[in-house]
Amino acid sequence: MESPSPLTLEPKTAGPGPTQPGLRRSMGPRHLVMIAMGGVIGSGLFLSSGYTISQAGPLGAVLAYLVGAFVVYLVMACLGELAVAYPVSGAFHIYAARSIGPATGFATAWLYWLCWAVAIGSEFTASGLLMQRWFPDVEVWVWCLVFAAVLFGFNAVSSKFFGESEFWFAIVKVAAIIGLIVLGGAALFGFRPLSDGGSHPFLFENFHTAGGLFPNGFTGVLVTVLAVFYAFSGSELIGVAAGETKDPGTAIPKAMRTTVIRLLIFFVGAITVIAATIPYTEVGLDESPFVTVFSSIGIPFAADIMNFVIITALLSAGNSGLFSCARMLYSLADEGHAPQALKKLTRRGIPLTALSVSMVGGIASLVSSVVAPETVYLVLVSVAGFAVVGVWMSITASHFFHRRAFVRNGGDVAALAYKAPLFPLVPILAFTLCVISLVGIALDPNQVAALYFGVPFVAACYGYFHLRHGRKGTVSASLRG
Repeated sequence: MESPSPLTLEPKTAGPGPTQPGLRRSMGPRHLVMIAMGGVIGSGLFLSSGYTISQAGPLGAVLAYLVGAFVVYLVMACLGELAVAYPVSGAFHIYAARSIGPATGFATAWLYWLCWAVAIGSEFTASGLLMQRWFPDVEVWVWCLVFAAVLFGFNAVSSKFFGESEFWFAIVKVAAIIGLIVLGGAALFGFRPLSDGGSHPFLFENFHTAGGLFPNGFTGVLVTVLAVFYAFSGSELIGVAAGETKDPGTAIPKAMRTTVIRLLIFFVGAITVIAATIPYTEVGLDESPFVTVFSSIGIPFAADIMNFVIITALLSAGNSGLFSCARMLYSLADEGHAPQALKKLTRRGIPLTALSVSMVGGIASLVSSVVAPETVYLVLVSVAGFAVVGVWMSITASHFFHRRAFVRNGGDVAALAYKAPLFPLVPILAFTLCVISLVGIALDPNQVAALYFGVPFVAACYGYFHLRHGRKGTVSASLRG
């Protein structure tokens, strides 16, 4: 890890924060919340949650999601202080560059860009496959191109238009989750007016398994916790959008708190209802657990409804991911660490060149998933998985060094518009839990490839940066204060 840069961010105690030239501050708290929710709530909950329950058992899965939500809270608390102090586009990459070192910021940005570029390609493919339920004669690649054009259009108009589209995308997913929690929860209490009868578990009967509360042992829970960390990735998108937020001093803390609370309720609530409804030995990847639960309580057309919801979830995550990719490239160019053409903005303040390059990256990932799934795409997916924990570590370390330098330079912590509680415990604990998850990855043969490819990728980023820009690199004028 590099030593902290002597040039540190200077938190502002009041006011809306500086505006970056060209970028428009047009998004409010509801847009920020839904952008984060859109990035987090995706196929991991609607499709893969069944696998999580089968590995950890009913109670183990609930505990794993509680731990994941706790880590998200710690990371968001650290990011919140940084984002309010200096709200800029591509926030946590810049904070890493300023608080830890330019090379760390450079590596963080490319890790995060690649993470979402891979996700975009995967989501286009998955959406196309799901569309074949209704249009079996239309090739998957046709739907991929249609969805790519739609998401590019949403992002190319304006940041406010993107925020609105993400808001309504996320509404569909949230409605499905609330429906599952309310209707599924009522069924567990014996209220099933749409069902034809039959056996249905009462309350938490399914939590008492033949193998005890943890049928696969505590190891199964630990491995699941690692996967849950990835399931919660996307919450940090609030930091990426900070530079285009109206009144960030008020909007960002509000969005942070709301996002953590909603994720806790939605994820833990949904997992609890699913685990209590479906025996852990019968849940898996062959069918969305949402379909199973809705069908068991008599919801008509459950499979078609959830097919639509999952497609919406995938496109929502892709929408947020494309936004994030474009802002990361713009931010790198603004720092002088990427071609200046990526910094070019439209009259509406959209980094269209960066957006186009990011879309090309997503399409390249999509092609590699078909042409070279066991080589190129495996590397991309592994690095993307590693990136989530790496970026969270970068955020927490940036906050630790930033607050320490702020106090050392005579800053008044009480005057901060927003400050993470229990410093330095929060950043240290969050960083430690992330490191433990990486150690756990090394012990899991299904995830160890993330280290095989992720660590060399980070080393390559550091090596390239030092060769291209020197040890110190450059500092963006927008951050000199």
